[in-house]
Amino acid sequence: MQSVKGDFGKRVLCGGLVGLANSTFGGGGGMIAVPLLSKNGYGEKQAHATAILLILPISALSFLLYVFRGLYDVAVLIPTALGVTAGGFLGATLLNTLPVKTVRIVFAVLQMVAGVFLLFFR
Repeated sequence: MQSVKGDFGKRVLCGGLVGLANSTFGGGGGMIAVPLLSKNGYGEKQAHATAILLILPISALSFLLYVFRGLYDVAVLIPTALGVTAGGFLGATLLNTLPVKTVRIVFAVLQMVAGVFLLFFR
C-alpha cells in the first residue's frame, strides 16, 4: 500500500469539499475525491479505492443527521442496501481486474451521464 506525503492543510480542505458535496447532495463525494486524490499522487485504482473508504464515515454521519431530521424512507432501505452491497462487491472485483485506462473512461462516462441526467431529466 502506497503512502503519499503531502500538505496536511491541503488534505483537510480537500476532505472538507468531499464531505460537503456528499452530505449536501446525498452523494457525489467520491466523484470529487477521486480526481483530488489522483492529483495528489495516488494511482488511479488507489484513488478510487481510497475514495470509497473516505465516503464511509461521511455517509454514516450524514445518515445520522438525516435520520434525526426524519429525511429518509425505510421502504427503500433494505432493497437498496442489498443492491448497493452486491454492486459494491462487483465493483471492487472489477476495479482489481480492469486496466487503469478502462477505469478512467468508465468513471468519466458515468460522471457525464449523471450530469446530463441532472440537467435535463430531473
